[in-house]
Amino acid sequence: MFAKKWLAGIAALIAAVFFTIPANAGELDPENTLYLELKDGRVVIEMLPKYAPNHVARIKELTRQGFYDGIVFHRVIDGFMAQTGDPTGTGMSGSGQKLKAEFSNIPHARGTLSMARSSSVDSADSQFFIVFKASPFLNGKYTVWGRVVAGMEFVDAIKKGHPQSGAVDGPDKIVSMKVAADVKE
Repeated sequence: MFAKKWLAGIAALIAAVFFTIPANAGELDPENTLYLELKDGRVVIEMLPKYAPNHVARIKELTRQGFYDGIVFHRVIDGFMAQTGDPTGTGMSGSGQKLKAEFSNIPHARGTLSMARSSSVDSADSQFFIVFKASPFLNGKYTVWGRVVAGMEFVDAIKKGHPQSGAVDGPDKIVSMKVAADVKE
């Protein structure tokens, strides 16, 4: 019994380390990389189509439509996560196109991006969140579709909300979000 628990612990540690170490930004696939521009700087996000193909496709579709540009981080809980993706800024809306869950074994390590949802597992839409620190209680319950590979300090600088609700007075917003393949630099 002890050996099984020990092996499970080692496997979880290896997975957490793997998903915490940023990929080499020079080796990222531009079609599956996002540039999230925040007030303090650029966040580079590696999307994970192998694990959440439908979610990645939807995020790219909405991004290319300019859907996320100017949307606020309506719920930000210090030490937990920053949530965005609601065009009304209330946390009660989205694009109007629900997605079926694509759960994986990817841990919610620092910098992980997952889709927000209601109590229904197949209710994800356009809202997503970025975790500030490892949040293993989310593992296997939310669809992980990406990870921050550069600029996490800019995510950390997003204005925090009320400790319990996460509601933010005068929230920060996404300046723009682009698929790297569409950006000419």
